[in-house]
Order: sequence, then C-alpha cells, then structure tokens
Amino acid sequence: MENIDSIALIGGGPAALFVVKHLLSEKAYPNTLYIFEKTSRLGAGMPYSNYGAGFEHVANVSANELPELPEHFSSYIHRHHFKDYPEFIVNGTINEYQVVPRLLLGNYLEEQFNILLREIRKSGVSVKVCTETTVTDISKKQDQHFTIVTHDGNTYKAAKAIVCTGHQWPKIHEERAKGWYDSPYPPSKFTAATNYPVAVRGTSLTAVDAVKTLARLNGIFTEKDNQLQFDLHDTSSNFSLTLFSKRSFLPALRFHSEGSPYSEGWIMSSDEIYEYKNSHNGFVDLDYVFDLNFKQPLKKKNEKFYQEIKDLSIEQFVEKMLQIREELDSFELFKAEYYEAEKSIERHQTIAWKETLSAFSYAVNYPAKHFSAEDMMRLRKTLLPLISVIISSLPQSSYKELIALYNAGLIQLVSVDDESHIEPHTEEGAIYHYTDPTGTKKSEHYRLYIDAIGQQPVQFNDVPFNSLKNDGYISSGYLKFRDIEKGQSLFQQNDQHILKIEPNHYYLRVDGLNINDHFQAVDYYGKADEDLFIMAVPLIAGLNPDYSGLDFCDTAGKRVVETLNRKIV
Repeated sequence: MENIDSIALIGGGPAALFVVKHLLSEKAYPNTLYIFEKTSRLGAGMPYSNYGAGFEHVANVSANELPELPEHFSSYIHRHHFKDYPEFIVNGTINEYQVVPRLLLGNYLEEQFNILLREIRKSGVSVKVCTETTVTDISKKQDQHFTIVTHDGNTYKAAKAIVCTGHQWPKIHEERAKGWYDSPYPPSKFTAATNYPVAVRGTSLTAVDAVKTLARLNGIFTEKDNQLQFDLHDTSSNFSLTLFSKRSFLPALRFHSEGSPYSEGWIMSSDEIYEYKNSHNGFVDLDYVFDLNFKQPLKKKNEKFYQEIKDLSIEQFVEKMLQIREELDSFELFKAEYYEAEKSIERHQTIAWKETLSAFSYAVNYPAKHFSAEDMMRLRKTLLPLISVIISSLPQSSYKELIALYNAGLIQLVSVDDESHIEPHTEEGAIYHYTDPTGTKKSEHYRLYIDAIGQQPVQFNDVPFNSLKNDGYISSGYLKFRDIEKGQSLFQQNDQHILKIEPNHYYLRVDGLNINDHFQAVDYYGKADEDLFIMAVPLIAGLNPDYSGLDFCDTAGKRVVETLNRKIV
C-alpha cells in the first residue's frame, strides 16, 4: 500500500480525534500528520472544555452511549481520582447510564487522543501538533499540495486537508454593546450576579446552558424532601429569566434507549442511493426515506403506534405529534414528559417513536444531498422542528433545575411571532420587539440579553479561508428543483435562495458548503476535490442537516478515512 504523503487536520477537537482513530483502524498511515488546534488542548473541543462548559454542565450522553475509543470511559474513571464530581463518581465507580459532566468528558477525550497519537507514531507516522495555533488561510495551486497559513505567519505543506474546526460563535454586538451576549460561551464570561430580569433567546440545550450558569450566580439549588428547590441570594431579589421561543417547545428529555440508533445499518448505502436515483428521475424522495428509516423500523418496535400513523403523510404525522405541545402549557407538558421518561428508564422500556425518530434524523443525513429542492424545503419546514426537540435528550438533572426555577416563579417561556426582533439598547442590554399570542405588540428592555438558539450554519462568505473561496475550491451548497414551475415561481419572487443556473433549471441554495457523500468539498465547477474534506458541521449544515455530536464525528471520520484508503490502495 502506498502511503499518503501528508495530512493536515484543521482543528484538534473530537472530529480530529475520530479521524485519527480510523486512520489507525484502516491502517491508512500518512508519512506526516499535522494537527492545528487554536486552544491548548486536543480532543476536548469547545463543548467539553472551559470554552463551552463549567462544572454545572452535563453532556446529553451517558458512558454506555459513547463511541468506541482505546479505553472505555469506566476504566478511565477507575484509573483516576476525581474529587470535583462527587455526585457522578462514588467510591471510584460510576453509573454508566448517568449523563457525563462535560468537563470530565473533555478530559477523557483528551487522554484518548493522546493514546491514539502514541499508537500512530508507533506505526511510523511523524505527528506534528500545533496547539494555540489558528489557521487563517488554506490555499492550493492546481495539482499541488495545500499551503496551511497560521496566525503567526508560518506556512505548512500537506497533500490532504481535513477541516474539523467544529463550533463557531461569531460576535456581532457582543463586546460593543454592554449587556448583550451573542452566545453563552464561554460560561466564564458571566461572573457577577444580575439583580434584574434576563432575556434568553431560544429553548435549545444552549439556552439550558445559559440558564444553569446564571442561576448559580444568583442563587443556590438545594435538595429538600427529595425535591430540588432554588433559593435566590439576598442580593438577587429581582433576578428572573424569560425564554423567548417561536415555537414554545422545551427540549424533550432523555429516556431509555434499547440500542444505539447510530449504526451503519440505518444508513442508505451509496449503491442504494444511486440505484434509487436512477429509477426516480435523479432524486431520492423524502417520503421514501421517511418510510424506510422511520415507519418500517417503528413497525418492528411498536406495531400499535405504527398502525396509528402508517397512512399519515409527513406533514400529518408532525401535526399529530406537535398538537399536544401546542395545546398545553410548555412547563406543564415538560413535567408530564419527565414522568413518561422516568417510567421509560425505570422499566427499561424505550419510547419507540422518539427513539426511531432520533435514528431517522441521523439516517437522513446521507440521502439528504440527493433530495430535490422541494423535499429539502419540506424537511426543514416540517420535520426538523420536531426532530430538533426530540433529539435534544435533556438530562433529568437539568430538568430538575429548570423546574426548581419554575416552581420558584423565576423562569417563564414567552412565545413570539416570526417578525420578532432584538436590537441593542443604547445604554445596556437589548430591546425585544415581538407580538405575543394575544396579538399585543410589545417592546421590552432587558439589561442582560443572551442569544442561545444554538449553533447556526456558517455561510459561504463567512468561511474563514479566503484562498479556498477566491480560487473556487469550495462552493455554496445547492439542490435542484424537481418542478421547474415551482423553482421559476420562487425565482420570479426574487427569493435570494433560488438560483437559475441554466435555462429552465432552478436550484435552492442551502446553508453552508457543497460536499459529496464522502465529505469531499465540491468546487465552483461542481467537481469534488479528492484531497479536501469538510467535517465541520456548521460549514456543511445545509446538506448535512443533523447535529449528532460524537456519533457524527465517528461515522464521518470513518467515511473520510475509507475514502482516503480507496485512493491509495
């Protein structure tokens, strides 16, 4: 087997970790492996380090759900003496079904990365790690190596480049407008009590992170009569939290899962995708994927529920599932779902439709690149709002803290309309403009505002590597309309997301960059670059619509390395 000359991993977090794991498992050894990481640590990335978590933050996965790494998490815990996590580690052991503190998970991932690097060095690979190093540009001349440019002006040459830059939280008004935060990260930027009402935009897990951080600055959680309660500090008597949401849905809670949905068996293979496309006018149909990866697996898990929904369209199914959420008070529904989840965990019985929908959200990534524009629009408008709620898997400990705040009258959820908007206040904080469910227009001033709607896609113009953009090595993602008249109608309405590339051919521009099935970047002319891979989820969110954390990193890393291996065998 011919060795790869050199590989550059741009980013040294979990995505890079799993690439190295699969370089070892596939015996795809480069002569030189470069790793560029902007922080001082490898493996932890943003979510599992001080950049994205404090001691109060927990992952939404448990030890038994982690992808395979050199050492099992329980074994790692046995070998170390952690005093900072008394509720999680008792006498040196853990409950493998309990969610893991994020900072502790980061320590584990960092050690696993170092183990993998020691192993790959033993295989003769020269590993060059550049921490506290930001890559500012990537360039490539025709048929030549990539030139990696770093913040200190140094340059490096590599035959292959894999972009693993992870989360991005751009600052728009933050640091220029007092009391305005474009994200709750890092949580260490919140240092003082806030003796006044606080506005939080969103109800995602990102919003829960913000709530947990601010609550601890203004009060204390205590256990009383087997129930968590929250008491304000004397200096924070005016503190409260208002969550603003367009859909008023709180995250769904973790429940017992009967097995990992994130396996290759759930995914349409490339052969299946192209065979289907060849017999269906060049597209994979969303309805077909929904039946294949949701309805049919659900039939095996829960025949009764399957019979209730088997004849429903995607739109009808979503309407049925969301109806109760729209009818009940969000926090009262939250309580009811907690008891459902608790029963699931106690009885070791899954909630079949939720588990299967989570699996579908993972499986749909792979055929999504082959959807028509119409089906992608349906997916984003109809299914993804429901999926985003269900796959949140909010840990029970986080639920208890939110309910303690709710019972203390310190947190509320306000539903806002699509025209709602926020602007910085001239002196401090923000003004939230919205129309409430009664039709009343409001403009409310908050001295502290946090945008917490979660990771947003990075658009083509915001990709930080100018040479790749300017030289046409990367391009915006797009999908073709099946119905020419539909595309033409939207184009004539001056919809900025609709392109007319050829006579009578219309395309939907989606978020982020264009990639193929192997995560290879597709250039301006529609050709895949065999040497450039994009694994950073915010950069490919349009054609890869699911955010699946460590499982995504593992599966994507395997696909990338398998592609590298096919090239060199």
